[in-house]
Amino acid sequence: MPDRAFRTLAEGGAYFEGPRWRDGKWWVSDMYRHAVFSVTPDGAETEVVHVEGQPSGLGWLPDGSLLVASMRDHRLLRRDPDGTMTVHADLSAVCTGLLNDLVVDHQGRAWVGDFGFDLYAFDDPVTTSLKRVDPDGSLTIAARDLIFPNGTVITPDGRTLIVGETLGNRYTSFHVADDGSLQERAVWAQLGPEVELGDAMTTLGQLRVAPDGCTLDAENRIWVADGIGGRCIRVAQGGEIVYEVKPPGGLGVFACALGGESGTTLLLCCAPDYFENNRREAREAVLITTEVSVPHAGLP
Repeated sequence: MPDRAFRTLAEGGAYFEGPRWRDGKWWVSDMYRHAVFSVTPDGAETEVVHVEGQPSGLGWLPDGSLLVASMRDHRLLRRDPDGTMTVHADLSAVCTGLLNDLVVDHQGRAWVGDFGFDLYAFDDPVTTSLKRVDPDGSLTIAARDLIFPNGTVITPDGRTLIVGETLGNRYTSFHVADDGSLQERAVWAQLGPEVELGDAMTTLGQLRVAPDGCTLDAENRIWVADGIGGRCIRVAQGGEIVYEVKPPGGLGVFACALGGESGTTLLLCCAPDYFENNRREAREAVLITTEVSVPHAGLP
């Protein structure tokens, strides 16, 4: 594989998540600095909103309001264009782990996952659900029995939702019906053996790829941060890994996004590891970019 050029966009983060490109700049959550930041293409960082409950997934409603997943209190926060902050939805009743990544469709429906269990305490993994929050804040369980739903994309026609299962070695797809229900569940990409849930170490030992944050391109392939592999891989439907990018310095990659003016800049959210005790006080997370040939498509 040829040498690849990387550029460090920003340094000094704790743990970056949820990267998005919008309005000519990057947007990213930093979980342990408890804030959402915007970052210009030349690396200037601005704090947009403080989230004491620990921010993760980001998305925008049709009116330009920013939605932020507040992980520890299981709330979906809304920042209106005038800066007013409100609770868009409280998901406490349907979360069994930290609230996590999300995608917002063109109708303003937010699709949100949670861990399902306490990852950092090495509890036994269990399945959980993907939730749908409608524009009025009403809450519906959209899909059940997902193994750590994390990193979700929607195709450009709005009809297919694809969600990564971090502890399941796979991506799972659904047809999105007009009423927002998810139908025709299928395995979109199998990236390793089918996982049989057991204790934490037994489950983790079965992983070949741990899909984390991801982004869709115009050839219907998904760039995915492999949470256990220290790499970002480009995956075709069915599970073939067609390309691999490894950041310099042996860093882990925990989320990615396509953006930039041409949609071909691949942003990597990198850190030495994902362990909370290591990341909470350290400032070793970086944002790294590299150029690819196929532009972004779909959502987010």
